Amino acid sequence: MAAAGLPVAQRRRAIVVGVMAAAVLRILFAIFTVHLLEIIGLLLAGGILLLWVAWKLWRELRAAAAEQEAEAALDGDAVSPLAPTKTLAAAVTQIVAADVSMSLDNVLAVAGAAREHEIVLVFGLVLSVALMGLAASVIAHLLKRYHWIAYIGLAIIVYVALRMIWDGTLAVVSAMQF
Repeated sequence: MAAAGLPVAQRRRAIVVGVMAAAVLRILFAIFTVHLLEIIGLLLAGGILLLWVAWKLWRELRAAAAEQEAEAALDGDAVSPLAPTKTLAAAVTQIVAADVSMSLDNVLAVAGAAREHEIVLVFGLVLSVALMGLAASVIAHLLKRYHWIAYIGLAIIVYVALRMIWDGTLAVVSAMQF
């Protein structure tokens, strides 16, 4: 969704940079999973970060809708003054911010399935990043044709963020009760 508002060439770059960042983040999270699990409040912070990403995406969806309405009113002959000013850097920042908050769950799931087998862990992480890159390109194309899909994705992101905030808050509260 973060790359959907970009021209095709920049969208591909944003997806490639996002996938590379996802791969690096997953590798780092896999290395430090045991230590990350000991950090109280990490899930809460990740949920808050993901909620911020959802807010930014909501604002972009509303700006895109306003742009379409303005273009329809102008019969498509003039340039809309409401056109979103999304840059490649902004899209990549959103992709990385969302991935930071969601990568930990992915790494924990793959690590749980792999157990002590590092090769299975690496294969699972590589597969998840590859599937994410493929899906990102397909989803960006679908979002251009069917704008309503973006709201479904946004709802899922908000649900995941709120769930992370809830679970993270419970962990912090239980840690405070010696």
